[in-house]
Amino acid sequence: MLSTGLPLPHGAVPKLERPGPLRDRVYEALLELITTRALQPGRHLVESELAGHLGVSRQPVREALQRLNTEGWVDLRPAQGAFVHEPTTEEVNQLLAVRTLLEAEAARLAAAHADEDGIAALNEILAQSVPAVTEDDVDAALALNARFHTKVVELSGNAVLAELAAQVDRRVRCHCTPIARQRGHESWIEHRDLIAAIADHDEQRATRLMREHTEHAMSSHSIRATS
Repeated sequence: MLSTGLPLPHGAVPKLERPGPLRDRVYEALLELITTRALQPGRHLVESELAGHLGVSRQPVREALQRLNTEGWVDLRPAQGAFVHEPTTEEVNQLLAVRTLLEAEAARLAAAHADEDGIAALNEILAQSVPAVTEDDVDAALALNARFHTKVVELSGNAVLAELAAQVDRRVRCHCTPIARQRGHESWIEHRDLIAAIADHDEQRATRLMREHTEHAMSSHSIRATS
């Protein structure tokens, strides 16, 4: 709990970028601390202590917390203060369901629009995944998986879909722990099949494969422990 005076993890506090309104920079800093779980779900957020960590006054911290509350990252409780939001199982299931819809549509659009360069980029990420999976390098595999899905969304050519997918993915990554070792090899086989469908410009097959892929991933996620 911040109220105990315990420090944040070493190097966890991001530097406030300039220029830009101070309240916006404080908001971005706090959001990063929450999404990277330096500030874990359920943690009490004390304005004075956050202000001290960030080197600002309490006012921009208060404004940032109000914005984070509006967006669902923070809970403001009367007479208690601010707390990092703790998602319910239902919330996480809803997030994963929405991600499935967005990524399935992204795959369909990618199959319709992807060119040779786009397909080559997907195959390059696939190739880089082989040593990561073989050597059980979970961090590298997760990073490459994120790059792969981001690239598929990019190839959709739909900027609004990309923005929504990024927002949902940020919440999923914050609230869920992927069981990478259980899904590693199987997941990349599914990626390979998806690339083939996109390369063939088979919209229906790409949609089905991405939907099945994300549904398989749903069963390999759990809500992160809050301790």
